[in-house]
Amino acid sequence: MAGKVLVCGGAGYIGSHMCRRLAQAGYEPVAFDNLSTGNRWAVRWGPLVEGELLEPAQLRDLFTEHRFAAVMHFAAKALVGESMQDPGLYFRNNVSGTLNLLGAMRDAGVDRLVFSSTCAVYGDPQSLPIDERHPTQPVNPYGWSKLQAERVIQEYCRAHGLRAIALRYFNVAGASDTGEIGEAHEPETHLVPNVIKAALDAERGPVQLFGSDFATPDGTCIRDYVHVEDLCEAHLLAMQRLELHGGFSAFNLGTGTGYSVLQILTACRAIHDGRPEARQVPRRAGDPSALVASFAAAREQLGWEPRRTLDDIIASASAWHRRAG
Repeated sequence: MAGKVLVCGGAGYIGSHMCRRLAQAGYEPVAFDNLSTGNRWAVRWGPLVEGELLEPAQLRDLFTEHRFAAVMHFAAKALVGESMQDPGLYFRNNVSGTLNLLGAMRDAGVDRLVFSSTCAVYGDPQSLPIDERHPTQPVNPYGWSKLQAERVIQEYCRAHGLRAIALRYFNVAGASDTGEIGEAHEPETHLVPNVIKAALDAERGPVQLFGSDFATPDGTCIRDYVHVEDLCEAHLLAMQRLELHGGFSAFNLGTGTGYSVLQILTACRAIHDGRPEARQVPRRAGDPSALVASFAAAREQLGWEPRRTLDDIIASASAWHRRAG
């Protein structure tokens, strides 16, 4: 398969890295983004089409203008706290937007989709590491919206011959190997960039660490961190798998290794002269003690394995934030 690939959310953190990887592999990425959270400057590999998944007419025009070989769908609202405050926003964007995209794909005869999903579909872990057989019991509207989008995609596969893979991320971090693009959210809610920003700018004050009473060895919560470049490689392999395999599949993307918040802090301090300062604050409602992936299915069926370490994540993100100022 070659040609154009539609990247919905292509101006965002993961979407822009995906456009870069697609271009490296000989595809022509077309970013489609409403720029509500994405960055125009991050679209450097292929054109940017400004538009909205909630506007079917814009999607019809997009699929009329371009002949796509496949679609990658990253466009979504993705803040757990916000989803608790405004669940309607999340179901409109993440479920209705996906429905509109699927309709446009069906009308245009595009039958390959790689969908950006999340470990939030599992809810509180019943066992670790989490594999794809784990029950899906989300504990917030964000997780439910992603799970419902997966179900809609699965039904389009059954009824309309769509071929689709959902990739369920754990914690994505890091920046491009060349330092051209990195993680730039406003506001920033993720641990790794917030720790690095606090290390680089003492005027920001101590970084907040949420919770010290988790059932973990050091009392802080444990997460599985996967490098964004490794994540993009999994998407490329998933898209290529769809050339030969139909139906719907879901795969976890993680490393199989968990790191605590204090371990992330220590790794950052090791390359920033002992910075940043940190302040413990109460834990956030709904945060599980530990989330760690089993990626055995992705390894066996996609041929994917994460190559970059936590040190690679911290080093690449730090280098990018230094350049970005």
